[in-house]
Amino acid sequence: MVNLVSQYEKIQAEVDQKILEVVRSSQYINGPEVKLFTEELSRFLDVKHVIPCANGTDALQIAMMALGLKPGDEVITASFTYIATVEVIGLLGLVPVLVEVDPDTFNLDVNAFEAAITEKTRAVVPVHLYGQCANMEEVLRIARKHDLKVIEDAAQAVNANYTFSNGDLVKAGCMGDVGTTSFFPSKNLGCYGDGGAIFTNNDELAISIRQIANHGQTVRYHHDNIGVNSRLDSLQAAVLRIKLEHLNDYTAARQFAAKYYDEAFKNETALLIPKRDPKSSHVFHQYTLRTRGVDRNEMQIFLAAKNIPSMIYYPIPVHRQKAYMDERYDAVDFSNTDALCESVISLPMQTELSEDQLEYIVNTVKEFLNK
Repeated sequence: MVNLVSQYEKIQAEVDQKILEVVRSSQYINGPEVKLFTEELSRFLDVKHVIPCANGTDALQIAMMALGLKPGDEVITASFTYIATVEVIGLLGLVPVLVEVDPDTFNLDVNAFEAAITEKTRAVVPVHLYGQCANMEEVLRIARKHDLKVIEDAAQAVNANYTFSNGDLVKAGCMGDVGTTSFFPSKNLGCYGDGGAIFTNNDELAISIRQIANHGQTVRYHHDNIGVNSRLDSLQAAVLRIKLEHLNDYTAARQFAAKYYDEAFKNETALLIPKRDPKSSHVFHQYTLRTRGVDRNEMQIFLAAKNIPSMIYYPIPVHRQKAYMDERYDAVDFSNTDALCESVISLPMQTELSEDQLEYIVNTVKEFLNK
């Protein structure tokens, strides 16, 4: 699905040199590479504060802790997402409230979001799934109307742009009270291990986030809040600094591959190509098709036999997971989500896909559809 070896080979000299410099400096934790990366990413995203941490799940947890959410508070998010979005809500003793998604964009259904708000609701987590922003103009409007905090899960959408009705263009993760991302190796901006970050334009919130991520301390051995130990190490920061310089090119390569797929499949009645929200650019963390009238699982087996990987993101929605089942949920409220879980399939999407590879993938998919 993602050829990290080929990507590394193109930047091998830069990466090897930088890693060697970090090793020779022996400044592995909170070294200068971390500070430089956060400054550079802050400028790239045009956000005031970037606070690095150990992974994207920690980023979500720290963000919720810094916002002062208390056990029993309700947090709304989509059921069609990776489990990390929801598990941190449960870990903190908060109450996850799962809602439906839009069948075309795969993102939070804003009408379902507003309908789920109660007197206990304190926050919403819009997930920018597959690389395209949720309907943030409406999410923010509804959140302000009900005095809710907005925590963006931008783990799959770094470098996506959202355009508001007034013409303002803002990067994914930088629109709400706080945004989070992951630098897992397969992400659009990925390191060579685990890593994550939190974004905010709120100065006071940034202080709290930094404090919580560092054992609840600002001054060493003075622990003002309960915190965690969550850091991005210097080696990963060094790699991310190099890859950040290439991120626009990486995004363009993914968009080229997506356009190739689009053109190939746009007239296939058995497939629905990803719909683009006109307010959001799409950075294609995944290229996800919906199947119609064909066996999606059989298609995956056929592709695998031809040495083409594919993935199902996600086969089981959160509201059907044993840990999160709740009698409040009615199946009719998740008809879109359930249909997507039964029909989506993601094709290879990476920065190093050649036209020959794309042609082979496309022809193989069509071979399956016509057999």
